[in-house]
Amino acid sequence: MTDNTLLYKIAKAYYEDGLTQDQIGKRFGLSRIKVSRLLQQARQSRVVQITITPPTDSFGDIERDLEMAYGLDEVIVVSTFSSEQADVVPRLGAAAAGYLARCLGDQQLLDLSWGSTLLAVIEALAPQNLPDLRVVQMLGGLGRAESETYGADLTMRMAQTLGARMRLLPSPGIVSSKLVRDALLQDVNIAETLALAARADLALVGIGAPLAGSVIVEAGILSDNDLAELRALGAVGDIALRFFDENGNAVDHPINDHIIGLDLAQIRQIPRVIGVAGGEGKYEVIRGAVRGDLIDVLITDETTATRLLHEKIPDRLAIA
Repeated sequence: MTDNTLLYKIAKAYYEDGLTQDQIGKRFGLSRIKVSRLLQQARQSRVVQITITPPTDSFGDIERDLEMAYGLDEVIVVSTFSSEQADVVPRLGAAAAGYLARCLGDQQLLDLSWGSTLLAVIEALAPQNLPDLRVVQMLGGLGRAESETYGADLTMRMAQTLGARMRLLPSPGIVSSKLVRDALLQDVNIAETLALAARADLALVGIGAPLAGSVIVEAGILSDNDLAELRALGAVGDIALRFFDENGNAVDHPINDHIIGLDLAQIRQIPRVIGVAGGEGKYEVIRGAVRGDLIDVLITDETTATRLLHEKIPDRLAIA
């Protein structure tokens, strides 16, 4: 049994004096491996007890619990005054911009979908110089060409802000028939862009809800009848116009044969998919996405985060 006095001395030298394990070994006449083992023993015997204190006004505990509950790489929760999109979206955008600032680097491929939340992300981004980063449009163009929330414009704006290269998808996002879709997929530029998007290192996506009054209806991308059919088939949300049910499974609907963009299987294969969504009407959508492992990183609001956690561990929250 090792003398607790030695454990104490080694622990003080490492945790308080800031000495390396090599320096401690030389000081006490021990090998580096022995020092490492003694430090581990100090923790096991409770000579060392580590306390991690979250920052003030932090959601660190909720974020960590959600990461564990849903198998997510990371969760970022933002505080909001209300669940209205006008309040939630800018805060989500700022949080996602901060996340990208620390994780983006050269030699990466970044896919981008579309939507007002992603516009908020780009507006909050600080300029960078990443000349070897490539920003790729993962879904063809939607709606009016002048709209700032659609893929091509967002891709160009993000690339300019980051000092990166861009790859646009020279195609409509949704076409009139499967025949037209198949013909367009034969185009070399379209096929190569989609193949490049499928090899992305990370993707930044919004998560939409098939609701009356949503952007996809107001912009004429889908009709009310289309949405009614999708909801009847169990659709709760979409990523890049690929609809999924409450468990994140793809919904089988003819609209799938009209879309030019990555499908859910391809999106799921991207190593890091960052989903940015929150606010009123988005709970079921986000729940389906995390249940189906469609995203790896979730950036959402505190109300949605609390509901997601309560569903998984209601007893813990009731006690709290």
